[in-house]
Amino acid sequence: MKNKVVIIGCGNVGMSYAYALVNQKTSVNELVLIDINQDRAIGEAMDLNHGISFAPSKIDIKAGSYEDCKDATIVCIAAGANQKPGETRMDLIHKNDSIFKSIVENVMKSGFQGIFLVATNPLDVMTYVTWKYSKMDSSRIIGSGTSLDTSRLRFMIGDHLNISPKSVHAYIIGEHGDSEFAPFSNATIGLQDIHNFLSDEELNNICLNVKNAAYEIINRKNATYYGIGMCLVRITNAILNNENSIITISTYDPNNNLFVSVPAIINKNGVRERVYVELNEEETAKLQNSIDIIKEAIQEIS
Repeated sequence: MKNKVVIIGCGNVGMSYAYALVNQKTSVNELVLIDINQDRAIGEAMDLNHGISFAPSKIDIKAGSYEDCKDATIVCIAAGANQKPGETRMDLIHKNDSIFKSIVENVMKSGFQGIFLVATNPLDVMTYVTWKYSKMDSSRIIGSGTSLDTSRLRFMIGDHLNISPKSVHAYIIGEHGDSEFAPFSNATIGLQDIHNFLSDEELNNICLNVKNAAYEIINRKNATYYGIGMCLVRITNAILNNENSIITISTYDPNNNLFVSVPAIINKNGVRERVYVELNEEETAKLQNSIDIIKEAIQEIS
């Protein structure tokens, strides 16, 4: 089976995703790079191809055009203006709306029928914009959402307790941004309530560090990209391997007509279903706050 991934945007995020795809064992057998700077895309493809002899699996890599999206399984949009020091994800909204309109319309002109994977900030808003301009079924539009934030949370908890982050069962949900939160009423470690291991103060501090992680990294190295590149590969594998895996991604919320991150089941068709999470009163208010912030941002560009 031809599993073709097209990446639009050969900046730090797009190329971290591409590099992670090449270095991890995946079902991808064709990778196409598209960038407004065609020479950049060609150079990146050359660079990746030169290491293929040491890759875990064979993959055909080339620079291409929107025509290559026609038979793609996944089109990942990683293009857009970068978040600068002191700038919030929402500051990017107007810049990236016009960029996405052009990209999505060009992809759809190719006859694309696959799954959109969105990685550009403000993430939930740009995922909504992709859905709006593509007119595709919402199940085929996936934003990377809080998958990275969830990974950060599990790493920090695991690091604090000296246990594997893979044994931490906790999520970040809501906006991929400043209003995100962890519903610790549902979090466990080895089937035990997480509060058996960490106090409320410790959990709150970890949550704050998760929320500020992107700003901390941007202040030190101007951008964050390796973590999200690996999260995009995780989502890609869930799709291509028809895993029915549960990942916190930005998915369509029909009650509010927007995209927001909650755990969702992903398979070869995209989003199979959202997973209902029972929240306490405080957590319900936090999720509603996230929804209101995303809704207000969408109204700005509408």
